[in-house]
Amino acid sequence: MAQFAEPMARLIEELRKLPGVGSKSAQRLAFHVLRSSAEDAERLSAAIRELKQHLRLCSICNNITDVDPCGYCTSTARDQRLVCVVEEPTNIATIEKTRGYSGVYHVLHGTLSPIGGVGPEQLRIANLLARLPHVDEVILATSPTTEGEATAGYLAGEIRRSRPEVRVTRIATGVPAGSDIEYADEVTMSRAMEGRREF
Repeated sequence: MAQFAEPMARLIEELRKLPGVGSKSAQRLAFHVLRSSAEDAERLSAAIRELKQHLRLCSICNNITDVDPCGYCTSTARDQRLVCVVEEPTNIATIEKTRGYSGVYHVLHGTLSPIGGVGPEQLRIANLLARLPHVDEVILATSPTTEGEATAGYLAGEIRRSRPEVRVTRIATGVPAGSDIEYADEVTMSRAMEGRREF
């Protein structure tokens, strides 16, 4: 690998830590920052600082927000008794694109993965179970991967043990097996939500 001045090497190394960014991409990004104006570089660093200083997790649903509780959890236009459980905050945007879901969300921030060392205690499950006395239905919208299915099965069992009267549904298989719902188009996601079933 080419030798770079220490500040450039440090930036490249930090950029390589981003998901989907390899060595070549990190180098291109670092050189782009170097060629940018001082004002552009300052705006980028200020945006990153603001993101870290002002964004946090909603105390109810775990979505990323700058106000707590978040806009979904405080909206009077949304059905607070219908909760859609997703793996990551990015999954919310995919469901919202359908314009057909009017409930609220719960973000787990991952899936069960014994191989990866992720058990129930590493996911945001406790505050989901705490919400159940105020919920009529929980939609399990985890991805149709091995981990997503295992997580949905675990959650269904926990919900039934805790509050048997709560309806537990699973999104339909409009989302291809083995894929991530983040990449589903609006029509596919709409069909998946409409065709959900008891779990």
